Amino acid sequence: MKILVIGANGQLGKTIEELYQNNNEGIDFTFVSKSKLDITNLKSIQSFFEKETFDYCINCAAYTNVEQAEKTPEIAFRVNAEAVKNLAKACKKSNTVLIHISTDYVFDGEKEGGYTVDDTPNPINEYGKSKLQGEKYIQDILERYFIIRTSWLYSKKYGHNFYKTIIAKSKIEKQLYITDSQRGCPTDTISLSRFIFALIKDNNRCFGTLHFTDKEIMTWYDFAKQILLEHNISNSVAVVKRNNYRTFASRPKNSILLN
Repeated sequence: MKILVIGANGQLGKTIEELYQNNNEGIDFTFVSKSKLDITNLKSIQSFFEKETFDYCINCAAYTNVEQAEKTPEIAFRVNAEAVKNLAKACKKSNTVLIHISTDYVFDGEKEGGYTVDDTPNPINEYGKSKLQGEKYIQDILERYFIIRTSWLYSKKYGHNFYKTIIAKSKIEKQLYITDSQRGCPTDTISLSRFIFALIKDNNRCFGTLHFTDKEIMTWYDFAKQILLEHNISNSVAVVKRNNYRTFASRPKNSILLN
């Protein structure tokens, strides 16, 4: 079995590579970054897929700067929507199953309980809109696909994320001001990687949209306290609630996804 992983330099791509590059399952992984494959270029994608065939393509690539997406939405749509359309076309032509990572931000956050895959998306910022458009392209073009929505994704080793930011700030600040106005389920890239690998290994054919998180519901304030506790520095650094978190982009108050 041959699997292509796009967005290899991101936190999820690097986690998948660390966990499964040297697997004993007879699976051959190919990891590519933007420098090797520009998915915003349709000809580049077509040429790449013509040279080699893959059973699965895991798309970890995304434009995730939520704040900047409000100012330059065209960039977000180019990567999160148009590039995904290019990828879906290539996968259809080569009979490749696409596994695409999406987000809780396709919802508006106004629901009281957790969101299921049957709830109607209604993004409230440009990032969420671009990710939803990418989902729609996949659904229009492909029959064999998995769209996996996740929330508050973080790696303890790779990338730029909330977890690593809290650790870095705790080394130079004695008080951390963290909002408690949003709720979600922090999800470790290791957990998501294992879920993706299980889908592939089990030859799962229940194609469509899925939700996957680590299930534990908390606010950013709760998450920050848990991170400090995990590193045994909760006594030396204070976490202070801040309700008026300044953000240019509107963000969903409720990001709880039900698996």
